[in-house]
Amino acid sequence: MSAATTRSRTPDRLCAEAVDLARAAAEEAAAPGVVGEHAGVASEGDRVVTHFFECKEPGYRGWRWAVTVARASRAKIVTIDESVLLPGSDALLAPEWVPWSERLRPGDLGPGDLLPTEADDMRLEPGYSGEDAPPPNSAVSHEMADRVDAEDAEIVSRGPSRGTIGAVAEELGMRRARVLSRYGLHTAADRWEDAYGAKTPMAQAAPSTCVSCAFLMPLGGSLGQAFGVCANEFSPADGRVVSLAYGCGAHSEAAVMPKPPRPAAPVLDSMRADEFPLRPAPDSGSVPDHADTASPDDLGHS
Repeated sequence: MSAATTRSRTPDRLCAEAVDLARAAAEEAAAPGVVGEHAGVASEGDRVVTHFFECKEPGYRGWRWAVTVARASRAKIVTIDESVLLPGSDALLAPEWVPWSERLRPGDLGPGDLLPTEADDMRLEPGYSGEDAPPPNSAVSHEMADRVDAEDAEIVSRGPSRGTIGAVAEELGMRRARVLSRYGLHTAADRWEDAYGAKTPMAQAAPSTCVSCAFLMPLGGSLGQAFGVCANEFSPADGRVVSLAYGCGAHSEAAVMPKPPRPAAPVLDSMRADEFPLRPAPDSGSVPDHADTASPDDLGHS
């Protein structure tokens, strides 16, 4: 049986009673007024006890101050072992740490920043085969890395050794030690398709696709079968790689927008006064107004 299993898990009495001593140690390590109520004790071993206190520090919900005290064998004086702030079961914790290379997002790279590419990057593959090691002037070569690490080294680009495959490749114009792999091509195509593809709202409302637009600049290589570069300054995709199935309202063959109709000029007739008769004009067969007022004598002599 090991010594650890023979230790008593019952807290030492003198160490468990040293609450004030533990609180004083916690208040010395913490800011004033952030050490709360005593939250219990835990036995860490023979004559070793940890006291827990609530933390009232803003932003540290569920955390506890843990002060470990101990005493020597046959001694009655309790001493401080350590004071630390520990998270509880419901503590608010920071997210798991992520390396900077995984936190980096498109657009984060600024002037003067360097983004080293891993030697086993899945997006890349050797530009030519036959040599295990990259050429000396490559950014991923060991020779270049040694010169970069040296503080007093002057980086001078030099070509590969004469007679090697790298020298022949450079003579033939194949200067790139690595090129895009099939995986790198697919990831680039997916990224461009999501940004400027056929399923975007702009393309859905476009009068036609980019494949028939005069402002489309073709790409070389295999990606040129599905993508091009927009050269229309009025397009939202100007200078961007767009899918041939993308489209926008700035298409070169879009119909001319009809001009809005001009309203008719207002008619103003202010050259003469308008006549408004006070009574309607009499009809030709009507009886004159004075006949209504004729006397009986006049009717007898007619």
